[in-house]
Amino acid sequence: MTTSREGSRPHPARRPAEDDVSAAEAAPEPRGVIVTGGGTGIGRATARAFAARGDRVLIVGRTPATLDATAEGHPGIHVLTADLTTPDAPRTVIRAALETFGRVDVLVNNAATGGFASLAATEPQAARAQFEGNLLAPLLLTRQALDALAADGGGTVLNIGSAGALGRRAWPENGAYGAAKAGLDFLTRTWAVELAPRGVRVLGLAPGVIDTGIGERSGMTPQAYAGFLAGIATRVPAGRVGRPDDIAWWAVQLTDPRAAYATGAVLAVDGGLSLT
Repeated sequence: MTTSREGSRPHPARRPAEDDVSAAEAAPEPRGVIVTGGGTGIGRATARAFAARGDRVLIVGRTPATLDATAEGHPGIHVLTADLTTPDAPRTVIRAALETFGRVDVLVNNAATGGFASLAATEPQAARAQFEGNLLAPLLLTRQALDALAADGGGTVLNIGSAGALGRRAWPENGAYGAAKAGLDFLTRTWAVELAPRGVRVLGLAPGVIDTGIGERSGMTPQAYAGFLAGIATRVPAGRVGRPDDIAWWAVQLTDPRAAYATGAVLAVDGGLSLT
């Protein structure tokens, strides 16, 4: 089992030497990666992208069937069924990762709780679920992962937020979700400063509208969801809504050891939508 050994590698902000870069390009060292919400959409694409790099990946989610579908044909992907909002989940997840591959180099806080409602229509239970799933759960899981991430010189936390929570744009009928995701961005910046002395980087990705099917899972009819995506596409400067692979590619790049000087940034990957 991995133990914390602070300072056993250089500070993560050190500039990689040319030999380091060429060696990493030739044969990247397999890492231990946790991806929450790995059963569908962005989480599935991200887990498979890390596995394609040669990393060993633990995906976490509530639905065994979707997790198994993600792992099918990918021997580097391991499955853990867990509800991240339960008190014992953080300890269970980190213990499983250490028992499976002995280390935690990357934690991707991707799991999300969706839902659309105006303020007047917001149900208290639904609002609590959104804040628990989108803000409190990643906070507590990251806290539990700290010693493992800081071992051997430091790892990387990647928080998956939302481009809709960036800047000054309003987001009607997404108040609870957007507020929780904005809070996650704040945690990204705060943790980046707090954890830098331990060698842990913290970054954020803010996806735009990505066709993951979350609208239907949140109660929209297929027709309404298709209309929603089509309407959004007309507003995106890139001319289309995003795909899960658009986010997964950036997840791998930002957590790469060669990106060691980047921390605290939240990157919008939204086809330019947040600029309009």
